[in-house]
Amino acid sequence: MRSIMIALAATVFAPGVALADSAMSVVGKTGPLQTGAAVYQHVCQGCHMPDGKGAVGAGARFPALASNPRLASPGYPVHVVLNGYGGMPWFSGMLSDRQVADVVNYVRTHFGNHYTGSVTPEFVAAHAAHVNMEKE
Repeated sequence: MRSIMIALAATVFAPGVALADSAMSVVGKTGPLQTGAAVYQHVCQGCHMPDGKGAVGAGARFPALASNPRLASPGYPVHVVLNGYGGMPWFSGMLSDRQVADVVNYVRTHFGNHYTGSVTPEFVAAHAAHVNMEKE
């Protein structure tokens, strides 16, 4: 019986396997999240809530994205997604430049936000290069 339990534990806790308490279900870059809405739903809404109104509780504060004037400048949300802010983790290297652009464009045009001008993957890449130089 003991050998069965050890074999089961070795299988369940094998290195490189994403476990239920992982931040996401894939290791490294995220899976096929093809739209800003998909990125938001799988990466952001757990903290910022499905309606983008944020949350407060258990000693944490997750800011609202709904009707947020800080999103008027596209550089601000790109910087925050790439670098993190406060208790928010950074997603530089986890999300592609396209995914960052898509989710930033999504939050800038949803939840009561109506900001114009789209963020491009090239804009994100220019900011990401700067972020990577700072981390070295």
